Amino acid sequence: MSDTASVGVLSLHNSKETKAILNAVEALGHEGRWLREENVAVEIEDGQVSLTPNVDIIANRMLLSNTEQPCELLGLAKTFEGVRPMLNRPTNVLTAFHKFAAATELANNDIRVPDALLALDADILNDSKAKYGEEVVYKTAIGTHGGGTWKISGEENVTPIVGERYAFLQSLIDRDEDRHRDLRIYVVGDEIVGSMRRYAPDNDWRTNVALGGAVEGVSDLPDTAVEMALDASDVLGLDYAGVDLVEGDDGFYVLEVNPTAGFKGLFEATGTSPAPYIAQLAIERAGGTVDPAEVERLSGTLDDSRPTGIPKRALPDTTTEPKPIGYTEEVVLSGTSGSERVVAKSDTGASRTSIDTRLAAKIGAGPIKSMTKVRSGSVKKGKSRPVVDIVVGIGGDRHTVAASLEDRSHMSYPMILGRDILKHYQVDVGRTVEEEEAPEANEE
Repeated sequence: MSDTASVGVLSLHNSKETKAILNAVEALGHEGRWLREENVAVEIEDGQVSLTPNVDIIANRMLLSNTEQPCELLGLAKTFEGVRPMLNRPTNVLTAFHKFAAATELANNDIRVPDALLALDADILNDSKAKYGEEVVYKTAIGTHGGGTWKISGEENVTPIVGERYAFLQSLIDRDEDRHRDLRIYVVGDEIVGSMRRYAPDNDWRTNVALGGAVEGVSDLPDTAVEMALDASDVLGLDYAGVDLVEGDDGFYVLEVNPTAGFKGLFEATGTSPAPYIAQLAIERAGGTVDPAEVERLSGTLDDSRPTGIPKRALPDTTTEPKPIGYTEEVVLSGTSGSERVVAKSDTGASRTSIDTRLAAKIGAGPIKSMTKVRSGSVKKGKSRPVVDIVVGIGGDRHTVAASLEDRSHMSYPMILGRDILKHYQVDVGRTVEEEEAPEANEE
């Protein structure tokens, strides 16, 4: 067996993490190949299965949480696993990325998780809220970047499905502190390569970096937290993962185990990139050799430049060109009480997404997290509007944004898509959803 290994990174999306892993493989003297639409194929011929590109091992970086049909991607990953050894095997990823399935597996193996309830009937959920106290966490079983996660009062009614995804109740674990915080520990193999505390931004309680949470490195992890993180990753069968712990008055609990955790916040907080350690694990599993000292040196840089292992047919701008979105677009809007499919208008002049108050009440948007002042041509000083969290589904993507509420009953569209969502797209003003009524002349 050759000391040189060929490592494929399975990732149909563009991300710093994928690039960093591939660049680390190359920097360690081995071959990295980006497995994506332009180059990957599996063929069965005369009973023999072959993979193109022909790599020795695959590191699974498929993002499932933001897609409407994650099982399609899991099926693809499972196909590739049938041809080559894979890090973060699809079966284990399925358990980990479904938050309640992960919690069940952890609890069955004596790892502490918050009390929680998944029920398929709304009456069972609502009749049980009181046992969780005055405030309770309500979240979708599949979600990322804090999306589909709310802190609600015990008096608010909820539904078992939000945006076509099952949701559950969970105890709020918190300590008497000014800012809510948790602990992210990144595990590769059987080692911890970095850890950080994440602090919720102002007017929020979620600590996700994608939502503006602050981070700081942690070099003196408690032994209990170390043991829980390693055990959680092992129980779920993951080769690399970001393990999120929260500390209550009676000790630590595992909140989530993320098989595709991002590196940006961790690197910002610690100056350590997990990419070289993931590359090392893949190379050594494939029979290659690696200099540990070089791995440690490379971990001091997050190299997300364009990898040499990207398919040649991929043009320079294919990894960065945003998806198109119409001047009007059909979206699925979700809150704690349900979902509605509506036609929204794209408005690049609006910094924040806005929805009609009646629509917000119908889907259970909220609770109100802050107030924002919105200026208009007719009111120089601006109006104050409440801000609430909503989940917006557009095509196969899901976005969690803090939207402002207003009375839009006199306007053509119950919802405006602002730059908080449009920044991910390219607006095509010639593309519209056919409506019976044309937009009003005074529409903002």
